[in-house]
Amino acid sequence: MENPAIALTGIGLLALLCQWTAWRIRLPAILLLLIAGILIGPVGHLLDPDALFGDLLFPLVSLSVAVILFEGSLTLNRKDLRGHGPTVWHLVTWGALLTAVIGAAAAHYILDLSWQMASVLGAVLVVTGPTVVLPLLQTLRAREHLTQILRWEGILIDPIGAIGAVLVYEFVALGYSQGAANGAALHTLLLFGKTLLIGFGLGSLGGYAWGQILRRRWLPPRLHSFGTLMMVFTLFTTSDVLFHESGLLTVTVMGIWLANMRGVPTDEILEFKETLTILLISGLFILLAARLTVEQLALLSWPAWGFLGVLVWVGRPLVVWLCTLRSGLEWREKALLAWLSPRGIVAAAVASLFAIKLGDLGVAGAEMLVPIAFLTIISTVVVQSLLSRPIARMLKVVEPPPSGFLILGANPVARVIGLELQQAGFPVRLTDTDWDAIQTARMAGLPVYYGNLLSRHAEQHMDLSGIGHLLPLSPYRELNTLAALYYANEFAYGKVFQLAETRERSDRHYRDQAVGHLPVLFNENATYTRLQELIKQGAELRSAQLHDEVDLEQYRELHDDKLMALFCIDTNGRIRVANSEIPLEPQPGETLISLVYPESPVFGREEHA
Repeated sequence: MENPAIALTGIGLLALLCQWTAWRIRLPAILLLLIAGILIGPVGHLLDPDALFGDLLFPLVSLSVAVILFEGSLTLNRKDLRGHGPTVWHLVTWGALLTAVIGAAAAHYILDLSWQMASVLGAVLVVTGPTVVLPLLQTLRAREHLTQILRWEGILIDPIGAIGAVLVYEFVALGYSQGAANGAALHTLLLFGKTLLIGFGLGSLGGYAWGQILRRRWLPPRLHSFGTLMMVFTLFTTSDVLFHESGLLTVTVMGIWLANMRGVPTDEILEFKETLTILLISGLFILLAARLTVEQLALLSWPAWGFLGVLVWVGRPLVVWLCTLRSGLEWREKALLAWLSPRGIVAAAVASLFAIKLGDLGVAGAEMLVPIAFLTIISTVVVQSLLSRPIARMLKVVEPPPSGFLILGANPVARVIGLELQQAGFPVRLTDTDWDAIQTARMAGLPVYYGNLLSRHAEQHMDLSGIGHLLPLSPYRELNTLAALYYANEFAYGKVFQLAETRERSDRHYRDQAVGHLPVLFNENATYTRLQELIKQGAELRSAQLHDEVDLEQYRELHDDKLMALFCIDTNGRIRVANSEIPLEPQPGETLISLVYPESPVFGREEHA
């Protein structure tokens, strides 16, 4: 492509198509992005990133990786480790170190790389990352504690592994650039210490200073995201000017500092960074894959596959076995942990960046870094995406079909329904962006998530263990619609509902076009306004077990039809939600949950159905 505008537009459209396709087929987007890049690069010869960007390619890749690492580290809060046991900590510390050592040894003896180059490759391939792990966990439905271990390992290993990879790279790069190979090892160690000092010092100082600016509101909220991005670029560039290639460590430390600093409003920044990161990741991976050459792909002979086998079939099981000693996990659970370790975005981006820089320094074997990293990423993502579910079933570590409820809203309507469902024994989780409503729900004993339900932060941090239904109970129609459309592809059909609306015909047409394929929650008259008014007037949720003498119609007559049937629980503990498509029709022995109106003849009395 000779026209840069056409090339950039084409990359953007291709990235969007890959992201959409991955969302539809529920696979990590990185897989499709890499395949697309290979097809238009070394296979189809439609894109040459070096010719398109010229000298700007290297700074573009560097700044993109800086933003990706900062966004990942901004989610690394120390409180996230609470309640998940020592296993996670072992995996992301000693486990990561052991994985790097095994990878380095395999690269040295199987790929015949120097110890310096092998160490860089081993360190780069430590990182799994949430962008590839979390989509697998959503379809896997493993036991809750296994899901939590894998989920938090994927989140925490991202910045921790990236820091380790940067430090190993710095040590190797300094050795070559400063002549450590000729005996100046001490000088190299001093320079390495300078890298650590600048990276941790400038990152901590920048994080603290920017956190104070955000916390004291010295900048208007509308400039928080833009200002943070500029601060990331400034610290990254300043750090690199002070000492070459210390910028990645600096921005990672800055993100961790901000994430653990009290009173810093990072939610809006995270949302902005999520959108920016998707843009950068999508374009970056197409460009990186397109830079692969036929010669590099030809390097993937049997030693490369042997290296991959050692990393996946020897390194990961050994790491899991050592890190789960005295953890109480049974062998089946350890086997699933040993199987799931797909490599992701940071590994590919950092490998491409390091390969360019080490190649410029003349490091032997630098040309192997990118093809081996891409081989590992594509192989682990494809194989584990296809086989993880059958393997989990074979190991009998899969949770039963989820029966819990994700409730959009923490308002009075959502709280009343959530408490009744929780009392009936079903997992619930309320989510809202209203802090006061979230606090009230938490004080009532309801599990909550504070934040945007549709954000990547929610995708990474919101616990959906045991959750299989979506009840959109927000007063905002657009938010209800977006949530219903999104989770219609996450949960089974008939488990996601749309909330009834009292609108004009044109609005009904709009609603039908958007979510017309989804059943209406409870009934066509159960609008949010109607439910809110009933509860404000004192309506209560009641549970009553029906029997042969009292069916649903007789129960309605008992209340003078002053009730709204909401849920039905059968004798096996399975729950059905009243909706516009399938009549509830409770049978004898089943439990009916209804909203009883204040004007009911038996309002306030104990139920005896």
